[in-house]
Order: sequence, then structure tokens, then C-alpha cells
Amino acid sequence: MRFLTIKATLLALAIASPMCVFSQEIATSDTLALSLDKCIAIALNENPTIKVADMEIERVDYSKKEIIGQLLPTISFDASYNRTVEKQVAYMNMDAFKGLGSLGGSSTEEGSNEESSSKSKSGGGIKMGLDNSYSYGFSAAMPLIAPQLWKSLSLSNSQILQNVESARKSRLALISQVKNAYYALLLAEDSYNVILDSYENAKFNHEVYQKKYQVGAASEYDVLRSSVAMKNVEPELAQAEIAIKQARLQLEILMGMDVTIPIKTTTKLADYENTMYDNTLSLSRSIVDNSDLRMLDIQTKTLKDALSVQKMSLLPTLALVANYNWTSSTNGTPFKNIIWSPYSVVGLTLSVPIFQGGQRYSRIKQASIQVQEMKWQRENLERTLNMQVDVAIDNIQMNVKQIATSSESVAQADKAHSIMEKSFEIGAASYLDLRDSELALTRARLAYYQSIYNYLVANSNLELLLGNADIEKYSNLNE
Repeated sequence: MRFLTIKATLLALAIASPMCVFSQEIATSDTLALSLDKCIAIALNENPTIKVADMEIERVDYSKKEIIGQLLPTISFDASYNRTVEKQVAYMNMDAFKGLGSLGGSSTEEGSNEESSSKSKSGGGIKMGLDNSYSYGFSAAMPLIAPQLWKSLSLSNSQILQNVESARKSRLALISQVKNAYYALLLAEDSYNVILDSYENAKFNHEVYQKKYQVGAASEYDVLRSSVAMKNVEPELAQAEIAIKQARLQLEILMGMDVTIPIKTTTKLADYENTMYDNTLSLSRSIVDNSDLRMLDIQTKTLKDALSVQKMSLLPTLALVANYNWTSSTNGTPFKNIIWSPYSVVGLTLSVPIFQGGQRYSRIKQASIQVQEMKWQRENLERTLNMQVDVAIDNIQMNVKQIATSSESVAQADKAHSIMEKSFEIGAASYLDLRDSELALTRARLAYYQSIYNYLVANSNLELLLGNADIEKYSNLNE
């Protein structure tokens, strides 16, 4: 059953690749040997996801500068021209002046006719204004007292912190992905070597039986049986080769490298067995660096700042305004007989919020509820993370025990295979017995490498969960 699980793992690694066999005989001078730390360092420097996260930090920093710019004076230039199509008509009540006409003298009949004629044309009113009006000038304004705007700076700082933590989370996730891809490549390579050894043994036995059959020391059945045993291993060998290619491509994509550049690993899965006991004893359970928890704390701070911004909207604002303009008005043809008249104004604008239908109060209550929600969300997240850490550590400890058991099983299977080989040479054991011992050794080796791989992936997942990966260490490798 375990052997079938390992075969399924190899098949899953190879499923996205076409069924083709590639040669691993690449010249050493053309192959780039990379350690795990170097792969992570290259990924942190070249992966597009990290570059996008860094650009988001820069973008929000400019957003903060935009808010700071609102505290500085704003200056604008304006110009306008208006042509009057129909002049405005003013109407006056002349009843109060009727008596003054009799005191000032007599009115002629001709004057009465002219007055009545003018009133009839204008409808009893007086047309006012000129045909053309021009204006241009400068205006400036600067906030002197702006509590809501001042508090927005703190909100902008919180948004920058969110993007910084988001970039850190992307780096932690990338480190975990590169580690898992590197371990998958190690598993594929070691599994390939195990299956290749099994294939070489089956091939050697087949050649021996062929030679014996030619001299009459073996039957045709023995030749066919050894040939079938050899051919049964060939599909597994092809799958292992494809799994190596697929794992290598996945690693190169995460590193942001050209997939045509051949790379090779500098370690083996068995190398990690020497340090696993010390690492297991020094496992941390602290979740203070967990990225989701830190992000939730920053979001809580952001909501508190947003609550303060809403409260600041209840306070008055004061702004300094200044204008310097030139105006002109003419009759007749535009752009003739223009005489500019300058005027300037300096003043203060006070705005006191009084009532907006309870909108500000509702926004403040919404922000307060969101802050309270964050408190309960953090408590739930902290409880969940502690549970996940306990499960992850239990998995690591179980994998360590599995590695010890598998290592012992490999030693026993290897010894049993050696005994069976000698027994087969002297004729004390059949070919089936020899083949069974070879299959048992192959299963034991594959199970051993699978258990180390599971242990390394569990460690990587725990590191991502705790958020305690040393990002600076990998950054220094690029210097």
C-alpha cells in the first residue's frame, strides 16, 4: 500500500507534463548548481509577485504625500470671457416719486410720450449691463485648521503598514513555496535513483538468464519472467524522469528564471536526517510573527484611525483664501476698448458643521462596531492559529518517528537483500525470492525518502504559519 502511495506521488508530480523521457546527462559546465538558500534568495529578488508587492508600498507612500499636499497652499489661474446675449432688465416702483414731479415743474406732453415709449419697449423696466465682460486672475487657499485632514495622515500611515505587511506575507509565502518545490525536486531525484537501481538489477538479472538460456542452464520461462520484471519497472522509471523535469520547472518558475537554464541541487534528502532531531527539539510555538495576526492588528489600528477621522469631522475648519483678479466690461465689438481694472481679496473661511441629518453620528457608530468586530476576530484567529501550530508540531514529531522507522527498515531490507543474493548465487533461493527482496528494498527506500520529504514540508508549513523565516538572511545572499 505504501509503495502505491509513493507511485501516486510521483505520478502527481508528472501529471502536467507530456509523456516524454528526457536525458539527465547534461554537461557540468552548462548546469547551475544551486543550494536551497540560494534558490530562495534568487526568488526573493526575481519573482514578479514580490516586485508587485514592493510597488504597492511605493504607491501608498505617494498616497500619503498626496494627503500632505492638501495641507499646503493651492494656487490656480482662471480666465473667462462672457458675451451678453440678452441684457438683464431691472424694474423699479416709481409710485413714491409721483409727487416729486409736480414739485419740480411741469412736464411736457413730448416727455410723457418718450417715457411711455421706453416703458413699452422694455416692458416697464430698465436694461442693465454691458455686452462684453472679461476677467482673469489668481486664487490661493491654504487650510489653517483642518482636524480631519490632520488625522487622515495617521490613516495613511496605517495603510502603508498594511502594504508592508502584505509584502512580508508574500515573501514568507514565496519562501515556503520555493522550499516545497526544492524538496519535491529532491524527492523526485532520489526516487528516480531508487527506481533506476531496481531497473538496473532487473536488467542485469534478465541478461544473466539470457546468457544461461543460451548455454542451456536456464529455461525460456526464466528469461520471459525476468524480461517482464524489467519491463514492469520501465514505466515507473519514465514517470520518475518526468517528475524531475516537472519539479525543476516549478522551481525555476518560482525563482523567476529562464526555464531553459538547467539547474541541479547540491543536497540530498538524506542530508537532512542529521539535523532533524535538534530542529524538532527547538521548535517554536510563538505566533506573534504570524502574518495574518499582524495584518489583523494593523487593520484594527486602521479602523481606529478611521473612527478618529469620523470624529474629527464634527470639528470646525478654518482656511486662508486670497484672490487677485483683473476685470473689464465693454459694449459693442469684443476685444476693443478694453480697460483692465485690478482688484484683490484676502480673507478667512470658517466652516462649522451643525447638522447633516445624523450622517456623521451613523458613520461614527459604524466605525465603532467595526473596531469591536476586529477584537472578536483576533481572539478567534489566535485560538485557531494555536490549534494549527499544535497540529503542525504533532505532524513533525510523527514524521521524525516515521523517518527513524523507515531508516531502520531500509537497513533491514538491505541486509535481507544481501543474504538473498548470496543464497541465489549458490542456488539456495529462487529468482522469485530474489525479486521479492529487491522489491522490499525498493519500497523501503522510497518510503524513507517520502518520510523525509513529509518532514521537510511539515517544517516549511510550520515556519510559514509562525512567520519566523529569516528574510534578511536570504536578502544578504544577493549582495
